[in-house]
Formats: sequence, C-alpha cells, structure tokens
Amino acid sequence: MIQTPTIDWFALMPVLVLLGAGAVSLLGAVLVPAGVRRPFSFFVTGLGFAAAFGYAATLFSESEHGETIVAGAMRRDRWYAFAALIICGAGFLATLVSWGERPRGDEHVGEYFALLSTAAAGMIFLAGASNLMTIFLGLEWFSIALYILCAVSAERPAALEAGLKYLVVGSFGSAMLLFGSALVYGATGELELARIASTAGAGDRLAVAGLALILVGLGFKASAAPFHMWTPDVYEGAPTAVTAFMSAATKTAALVLAYRVLQTAFPQEHGFWTATIGAIAVASLAVGNLAALVQRDLKRLLAYSSISHAGFMLIPIAAATQLGGRALLFYLVPYSAMSIGAFAVVAARERELGRAVDLDSLSGMGWERPFLGISLWVFMLGFAGLPLTGGFVGKFYAFSAAYDAGMIWLVIAGVVATALSLYYYLGVIRALYMRLGPELRPAAVGGSPPRETLLHVAVGAALVVTVGSFFAVQPLIELARDAATALPF
Repeated sequence: MIQTPTIDWFALMPVLVLLGAGAVSLLGAVLVPAGVRRPFSFFVTGLGFAAAFGYAATLFSESEHGETIVAGAMRRDRWYAFAALIICGAGFLATLVSWGERPRGDEHVGEYFALLSTAAAGMIFLAGASNLMTIFLGLEWFSIALYILCAVSAERPAALEAGLKYLVVGSFGSAMLLFGSALVYGATGELELARIASTAGAGDRLAVAGLALILVGLGFKASAAPFHMWTPDVYEGAPTAVTAFMSAATKTAALVLAYRVLQTAFPQEHGFWTATIGAIAVASLAVGNLAALVQRDLKRLLAYSSISHAGFMLIPIAAATQLGGRALLFYLVPYSAMSIGAFAVVAARERELGRAVDLDSLSGMGWERPFLGISLWVFMLGFAGLPLTGGFVGKFYAFSAAYDAGMIWLVIAGVVATALSLYYYLGVIRALYMRLGPELRPAAVGGSPPRETLLHVAVGAALVVTVGSFFAVQPLIELARDAATALPF
C-alpha cells in the first residue's frame, strides 16, 4: 500500500481559501457577464482575504505548540500564523485599492484579482515552509503571479518593462536560492530545516556556501541592498495597487522566512550570518536613504524608502535573539499599513491627474484633499520613525534588540539613516501643504473628481493601524512575543 502523509488541513486553510478565491475569480472571468465581472471578482477576492484572515487568527490562538505538518514540509506555529495575518490584511487593503485600477478596461479584471489572491496564498505558504523544497516552491509560486501582475496593464510600456525586469532579476534570485539549497542538501543530505541543523557541522564550507546563496535569493525578494536593483523600476512601472501589495506582503514573507531558516537550520553558523545580515542592513540603509534624497517621482521615492526599511528590519534579524524576533514582527505591522496607505494615496492622485505623481504634482494636495493629505502626512512621519506612529515604536524596538545583542554599530547606523530620511519624508509633507499646484485648482478642473470610497476606506484602515500601533503597543508586543516563541533561540 502507498503510505500517504497525514495532512493538517486546518493549518492550510488560509492558503486553500485564497486559492479557492483565485479559482472562482478565474472562472468568473470566463463565465460571468462582462457587466458584473469586476464587482464579482472584487467581492470574491475580498471575501477570500477576510476568510483567510479569520482562519489565520484562529490558527494563531490554537497553535501554542508548533508542529510540522505534511511530512515535515510545513510548520504550523504562531510565527507562521502571525505572518499570515499581516499578508491577509495587506491583501484585503490592496483589494480595496484595486477597485479603481483599470487594466485594459475590464478585459483582464478576473485574472487580476485571481492573481492577487494566488500570490498571497503563495506568500503564506512560504512563511510556513520548513523544507528547502517547499521554500523554493512557495517562492516561485508567488513570484510568477507577481511577474504577471506587474505587467497586467499591457497597454502601458512602463508596466511591461516592470514585469520583464522583475522576471529577469527575480528569476536570478530564485536560481541563487535553488543553487544554495542544492549545496546545503549536498553537504547534509537533508531537506528539512531542523534536520539540517542537527546534521551540518560548524564551518562546513559547502553548507556555508549554500547558506550564502540562500541569503542572496531571499535578499532579492526582500529588496535589500545590494540585491535591490529591480525595486525602483518595478515599483514605478507596476500598477500602484500591485506595488502597494508587493511593498508590504513580499517583504513580510521574505523576512519571516529568512529568520526561520537562519534560526532553525543554521544555528551553528550564527557568527557568519549575523555579521552578514548586519552588513546587508547597513548597505540597505545607506543605498535606500542616499538614493531617496534625489528622487522626484513619488513611487520611486517610496521604493528607495522600502529598501531603507528592509535595512531597519534586518537589524533585529542580525540580533538573532527572541527580542529580535518580536521586534521584526512588530515592525512589520505598522510598516505594512504605512506602505499600503502611502501607495493608496499615490493611486488616488494618479487617477486624478491621469499621469505619474511627482513632488510637483503633489503640491497643494493637503488643502484640496484634506483626508488624503493628512493620511500621507502621518504615513511619512511613520516612515521617519517619529512619535505618535507605530514606526517610532518599531524602530525603537529594533534598535533595542541590536543594543541588547551588543551590536551598537547597527544602532548608530540606524540612527544616522533615520536622520537622513527626515529630509525626503518632510519634503513630501512640504509639497502637500507649502506649495499649491495650479493644475488642480478648482477653476482648472471644474470641480472635484469622483470620490473613491473603497480607496478611502483602505487609507483610513491603514491610518488607524499606523497610529493605533503607537497607542496599543502592549497588545501587539504580546502577540509578537507569543509568535516569536515558536522559533528556537
């Protein structure tokens, strides 16, 4: 008889629900009349993200003790469930922002929403992977969906360019991860992360080379320097709702997985990878902030900001402590909200102007669209790590983890990077309120553009999380603490 593994279907429900939503949306693209195709796909995808969020929350409460499932290919624990919550929340908000996107009218709207939920399912699968094969499968799963999403607006040359660049560079990163996994398997004869740790000897050159290549592959997905070269062009060219989703969810999946891999499979190489991650963090802080200083296009500015924040989130990973794990998870919550919210405001401005948004075209928006202006102002302050936003607590928590681990140089690098970032974040706020753009004065546009209610709901939800994570610190810290206990420290 064929021996089949025992499968914990409940642990897979967030993934399965999103896959189901994607399948229904894809069927709707063929079977549903064109007039109701957009609301049908939107409703199915939004419902899928909401249901997956509910399953992830239940999974978090019922997974106090982690266990491997599906023959060791995945791990059910609170670390995985916490990441699933963030990805589902980001996906739901991105769905709201996507209502106003028009990829070639409504020609491919069913496929668009199907790919969005499928990409999120792959990210959640990746966050729970505990086997080198499932890591590569999850990585390719969501990457292929994102390659297509970036180029879904086929009538725009910039979108096609973004999709092609992401395909080429992303494939290179995936190849590095696969080659690294092959080297680790050659050195240990094991695929499961926990067994790699018990088999690999300290200083094994083949295993160290494999680990280095795995870090390169994950660095591409996390937009960390020097593996960031695709980020500005892809963020600029992709549909803004897709960019919003990528900036939050992709980084969450990549960084959560990276911490799991390093702590579970390579504790014997602790000295090597903590120094390497610290160096990558400093490089990301330097490249992201220095390049952002000269940007005029707002999406490119936010792309370099994303690279910089990858550096901030690598700081607690370099600390390699349970405090670092808690700091990483906490940081991801306000960062994801701020990213989705900021790109949602950019999307609203793009739809008003019918073109890309730079600092000049942002002028006066704070007076003309008060809610969006105030929201973007708060998001910029949060990115800068100033008080009354969760970004302040996230950075403080990350610096505390580095200080506790004796990595004072990382704290200094983070503080200097924060000071540099004030220039361009405050420059965005200045554009909002200090200069009035003549092209959007009421006489020039003949009244206000149609109000996008769902986009405003997404911005409002992101604003609540950004500010709420400052005032509701303790509950979030406790959730992050419970999740971080799932990893071996």
